[in-house]
Amino acid sequence: MTLTTPAELAARLATGLLSFPVTHFDDDLAFDEPRYREHLAWQAGLGVGGLFAAGGTGEGFSLTSPEIDAVVRAAVGEVGERLPVVAPATGNTAQATAQAEAAERAGAAGLLLLPPYLTEATQAGLIAHVSAVCRATALGVIVYSRANAVLDDVTVAELAEHNPNLIGLKDGVGDIERMTRTYARLGDRLIYIGGLPTAETFALPLLQLGVSTYSSALYNFLPEYALRFFAAVRAQDRPTVYQLLNDFVIPYLDIRDRARGYPVSIIKAGLTAVGRDGGRVRPPLTDLTPADRADLTALIDKVRG
Repeated sequence: MTLTTPAELAARLATGLLSFPVTHFDDDLAFDEPRYREHLAWQAGLGVGGLFAAGGTGEGFSLTSPEIDAVVRAAVGEVGERLPVVAPATGNTAQATAQAEAAERAGAAGLLLLPPYLTEATQAGLIAHVSAVCRATALGVIVYSRANAVLDDVTVAELAEHNPNLIGLKDGVGDIERMTRTYARLGDRLIYIGGLPTAETFALPLLQLGVSTYSSALYNFLPEYALRFFAAVRAQDRPTVYQLLNDFVIPYLDIRDRARGYPVSIIKAGLTAVGRDGGRVRPPLTDLTPADRADLTALIDKVRG
C-alpha cells in the first residue's frame, strides 16, 4: 500500500479498527516467519484499518532490534500492499531512533513509539526523546502515552507544534481529565487511539473524548466479533456494545486477570483455541495454565456458536 505522507496514514488509521498481531515463535522461541506471515495474510483480508507489527501484543519488548527489523520486513512483504504496516520503536533514545530509521528502510508506513524501558523521565525529557525519534524519520509517528512515559496535554501540544510528522497519540492510561484536556487543546491535529488492555472495554466512553479507534488484540482470534464490536462502538449502539461485553469481553477479562502477563499470552491461547496455533510467549511472560486455557476455549466456543 502506497501512503506517501503522514497525513494520509493518519486519515487511514483514524476510521478503522487496528490490528496488533502476535509474533509467532518456534519451539526454541525464535521468530517463526512462515507462521507469522500466514497469520498476517489472514488478518489483512478481513477489513482492518492498519496493522501494527511487533507492538505490545506482538511482544516487541522481548525482541532484539534485528528481530524487530525481521518482523517488520516480513509484515511489509506479506501485507504491505494491502494494509499500512506500522513498525515499533522501543527502548532508549538511540535505540528507538535507530529502529525508526530501520523501519523506514524496511518500507513501513508509520511508527509507534513505545515508552522507553524502565527509565523515569520529566516531561521535558520525554519531549526530547519523542522529538529525536520524529526527527530521525519522515514516517508518521504515533506516541504511546503509558507507564513511565505519560504525556500531559501541554507536552503533547509542544510535540505536535514542533514535529509535523507526529500524527497520533495512543492512550494507555485512561485518565478522563488528561484525555479531555489533550483533545480540547489539540482537537483533530492528532488521531487518538485507545491503548488500554483490553481496549474494547473502554471503547465506547473514550469515543466521547475523541478517541476514534483502538488497538484490538481480540482481532487476532475473533476477527468477525472484533469488527462487529467496533462497528457498534462507532455507531454508538449502546445495547449491542453492552451485549457483546457481557457475552464475551467481561468473562474473558476475568480469565485474563488471573495472572500477570496474561494480556499477551491469552491472545496466543485464543489463536490456538480457534485452530490457528498461537504458540508460546517468551519469558518473562508465562503461558496460560491448562485450566485457564480450557476455560478460555469454552468461552470462545460459546461465542463462535
